[in-house]
Amino acid sequence: MLEDERDLVQRAKQRDEEAFTRIYECYFDKVYRYLVLKIGDRTEAEDLTQQVFLKVVRSITSFNWKGPPFSAWLFRIAHNQMVDYLRKEKKGRSVPLNENIVSRENPQQTVETSMDIEQLL
Repeated sequence: MLEDERDLVQRAKQRDEEAFTRIYECYFDKVYRYLVLKIGDRTEAEDLTQQVFLKVVRSITSFNWKGPPFSAWLFRIAHNQMVDYLRKEKKGRSVPLNENIVSRENPQQTVETSMDIEQLL
């Protein structure tokens, strides 16, 4: 960061819009790249990055300097957003059954019928 990170975060905690803007500009690309690498979808990563920064705005007042840098706190938020996203994706995913797989016929008979059709063609 160009400025002293502690000063910038302190100003952001006091709701200084310029400080938030500098934090956003400094970390947006890094957070976005992290999320793209983790989920593999640029559009979703962009949305998640925006959500990360909304959470930062809402919760920056709870940030305290306890040793790790501010970026570690910010990337923890990004990681949690990514985990939530992946959890929802996994839960909502469904795979349609292929009718050829679920067959009432004997599998051997299905293969033989398929081979007969190929020979006729």
